Amino acid sequence: MEQRIFKPFGTVSSLTLGGGGIGNVWGETSRAEAIGTVNLAYNSGINHFDVAPMYGKGEAEKVLGLALKDKNLENIKVTTKCRLGNPKDSEVYEVLNNSLCRSLETMHLEKVNLFLLHSQLIEDDYRFFKFDETRQSSGTTLSCYFNAVIPAFEKLKQEGKIDHWGIGLGQEKALIKAINSSQPPEAMQCAVNVLNSIGAIGYISETNNPNKILEECQKKDIPILAIRAVQAGALTSSMDREPNSLGFDEADFRDFEKALPFRKFAEEISETPASLAHRYALSIDQVGSVILGVKNRKELIECIEAEEKGLLDEDVMSNLEKLFKNME
Repeated sequence: MEQRIFKPFGTVSSLTLGGGGIGNVWGETSRAEAIGTVNLAYNSGINHFDVAPMYGKGEAEKVLGLALKDKNLENIKVTTKCRLGNPKDSEVYEVLNNSLCRSLETMHLEKVNLFLLHSQLIEDDYRFFKFDETRQSSGTTLSCYFNAVIPAFEKLKQEGKIDHWGIGLGQEKALIKAINSSQPPEAMQCAVNVLNSIGAIGYISETNNPNKILEECQKKDIPILAIRAVQAGALTSSMDREPNSLGFDEADFRDFEKALPFRKFAEEISETPASLAHRYALSIDQVGSVILGVKNRKELIECIEAEEKGLLDEDVMSNLEKLFKNME
């Protein structure tokens, strides 16, 4: 598998196995199948695994810990996260450290290579467009981020518990301020898909423009990990899970309907939608690795085969960009 430049790690495999699928976020899978998926990723040359305590209430971290327990981890990189919320500045280090230590214990690791803020980064006076009642638990203000989160991350680095830190989710203006600050994140997770959609996780804003965040990272040369390549299933052949009963993922199901022309185009060029979507993300400039949301070996094999086909040519990329413009 291709190794790409990714500053925090030196290099990284072009595909990353994400924890959402193996943590049952994107539909049900068994623990045995999830472990088998990690093993296949490892044996296929994928050397980066991206998990979080929130994925399956710790299931993704448990699966990863079990799968990697007896393996040679010399070239393996692991990312985990913490949904910090907005505690008092004096409590930030303790919350981050406690979450991290639980993750390390679960995964049988002494450190992680990348630790990400898993909260929605927002300006101090910002109110969520939807679910504002969750603001305190799922949003982190810029003042907290600059005054307490960055110093806490740096302390965890000094203690040898993490190698690098980064961010990903949040309000567009807040993320741009963080990217252009005097101490920018060492890595960013950016939504990269032809729909230019962050889907359900963009609930805090009435409108979202993930490409704007991507462009800011490209301009500032911030290492990029691509998420939402298939936009939570919207850019695949079918949504193989039931809608959330509370309507949280309505945006993802709307995107599936919006993406019908994309599926038709994929058929015209003899590609599966998922393969085309992953190749699109891999073809975007400065993307270090594309994080996969697969939940089983069958889905992983499709992604590996897509990566082996190489980047999309200019004509296909141009047609996809036109298709996106026509869908706006």
